[in-house]
Amino acid sequence: MRLFRLAALYFAIVFGTGFLLGPIRLLVLVPRLGSRWAELAEMPVMLAAIVCAARWIVRRTAPPLPRRSWQGVGLIALVLMLAAEFGLVLQLRGIPLAEYFATRDPVSATAYYLSLLAFAAMPAEFARRQRR
Repeated sequence: MRLFRLAALYFAIVFGTGFLLGPIRLLVLVPRLGSRWAELAEMPVMLAAIVCAARWIVRRTAPPLPRRSWQGVGLIALVLMLAAEFGLVLQLRGIPLAEYFATRDPVSATAYYLSLLAFAAMPAEFARRQRR
């Protein structure tokens, strides 16, 4: 249960950041830069949110968890992120899953998928660094 609570908190921080940035990207950046560049411009901010959230959660957790547990936190948070993305976001946009994948820009989609991998891996990485 502790792993799920930590994963849910990690997910909530990062998803909340993305949820706040979404309207800015859609209303300000997309009309000026286009979808690809707007998504790519948002990516460093989201990666910073991932790093800050992972570092904060690892440092604030007492007693410390084993590294393997942090891998579980990252994977649970990833599942929550994908569920939110494919559930909530697709509902808000009103498109089916197949259309979502078919209409994604290949460059920004690749960057997004890599950021999801970083999101899943970051808690374990900071736990490893903290033990040094």
